[in-house]
Amino acid sequence: MNENIKADKVRLIAEDGKQVGVVSFNEALRRAKEAGLDLVVVSPNADPIVCRIMDYGKYNYEKQKKQQKSKKAQKTIKVKEVKLRPRIADNDYMTKLKMARSFLEAKNKVKFNIFLRGREIDKKELVDELIERLKLDLADLGNIEGKVDRQGRRVVVSFVPNK
Repeated sequence: MNENIKADKVRLIAEDGKQVGVVSFNEALRRAKEAGLDLVVVSPNADPIVCRIMDYGKYNYEKQKKQQKSKKAQKTIKVKEVKLRPRIADNDYMTKLKMARSFLEAKNKVKFNIFLRGREIDKKELVDELIERLKLDLADLGNIEGKVDRQGRRVVVSFVPNK
């Protein structure tokens, strides 16, 4: 910006956005000072480099405000995990279900980790029954995201909240 530009000739764009053309660096800097603004490099890789006459402080301020606004508009989704076993007692299941329901109501994803011990790994129908039961009990709040992921002695099922 301004005196830090290392070029003999520049393609100048005026403060109103109109092309002035190729002028010497000193001429471009003089025009910027007359307007009370800054000479800013827009495209340093062009030949000759492209410079614009603008208020650099105001430009930075507006850019920063735009970034803050877009950051505020972003919505973060948290992933909550619930651990289960295929042979879970009804009262334990209801407790885990209540936790999962509260997570989905808060618009968070819920990831169920179902751990298999011993010979439970051979009884896939136990896991399938548990997943179907979860699907039915959470149908009003969320849906299964993707596929059921079977990773050896662990089965992972993710639920996303309904829109």
